[in-house]
Amino acid sequence: MRVCVGTIVHHPEDARITHRQIRALLDAGHEVTFVAPFTHCNVTPQQEVRAIDVPRAVGLHRARALRAARSALRRGVKDADLLLVHDIELLLALPHKRPPTVWDIHEDTAGALEAKAYLPEGLRGVLPPLIRAMEGRAERRLHLILAEESYRDRFEGDHPVVPNHTYVPRTPPPPPGDNRIVYVGHISEARGAVEMVRLARRLKPYGIRLDLIGPADAGVRPLLRDAQREGLLDWFGYVPNRHALRMAEGALAGLSLLHDVPNYRESTPTKVIEYMARGIPVVTTPLNRAASLVGRVDCGTIVPFGEVDDVVEAAAQAVLRLRQDHERRAAMGSRGYMEALNHFDWPAQAAEFVGLLERWAEAPARVAAVRAGRAVAV
Repeated sequence: MRVCVGTIVHHPEDARITHRQIRALLDAGHEVTFVAPFTHCNVTPQQEVRAIDVPRAVGLHRARALRAARSALRRGVKDADLLLVHDIELLLALPHKRPPTVWDIHEDTAGALEAKAYLPEGLRGVLPPLIRAMEGRAERRLHLILAEESYRDRFEGDHPVVPNHTYVPRTPPPPPGDNRIVYVGHISEARGAVEMVRLARRLKPYGIRLDLIGPADAGVRPLLRDAQREGLLDWFGYVPNRHALRMAEGALAGLSLLHDVPNYRESTPTKVIEYMARGIPVVTTPLNRAASLVGRVDCGTIVPFGEVDDVVEAAAQAVLRLRQDHERRAAMGSRGYMEALNHFDWPAQAAEFVGLLERWAEAPARVAAVRAGRAVAV
């Protein structure tokens, strides 16, 4: 099977797209053409994929990327059995002549608008109904994959869920240390950037340092740079997921101080599962699914939503309690690791994901094979 995968929004080393889905396709013996913003992100494509470079869609500046995507996708699907796109924007750039097409829905697109600081206020009321209309049209014309069970409520049909599980090491990771806390993922105000900087300042007298591993929205970058210059934290910027998680190992706690906004409210933050997989106790705000998971497994602490100073103080007390009790934090890390190994290991999902795409591509692939006078195994 030949699959064309496309994104103009996500980083070409996005964990879900590249290190889970594309890797699963390649490991299953399929061929992949990857349309992505390699140059913009300073990424060298994997040798196993056929890469087509496009500009990245950033903020309000998306027209150039869309124009390039139309041409790139036309090239990418010429010999493809399936097209897999990851951005709602690419629904506006789909080739007229294309194979069966799948939209992998990563987020509640309309709900995420609240956290996009670059959007003018006037657009926030106009865009949600347009997005819902695009989702309805896509449901009628495309195959859909959902990253979360909670996304089912937005659609009339029953669509498969491919959750954001992670690679869990076969060997148990090192136990939590006592002098470093971590955050892995994109950094923004809605993801707790202000709270994390203040938490780093609160914990500095105790010799506890914060590692931020991930890219940041433009609006919070000056805050992070100033904090780094002050010696409160280390901000590493973008690091490929597999390396970022190795860097996180041995931390005293992993932070997930996400705000109570629609896009996060009914989702399980991937970072929570990733911390668990690396034996790191979790400190999370009480988003429904995160709080339910951490509370059930007893692999971390849940801190309340509230004013910044209140969240910071609750998180600081949680971290300091963990630091004072080696046995407790080691047990939390171990319970989280075993839960991730048993229930959130990506390879267990990979075969189902590949099989799903194979089924959607099967009939057109067989027709093409007959016409070409050859046999194709899908």
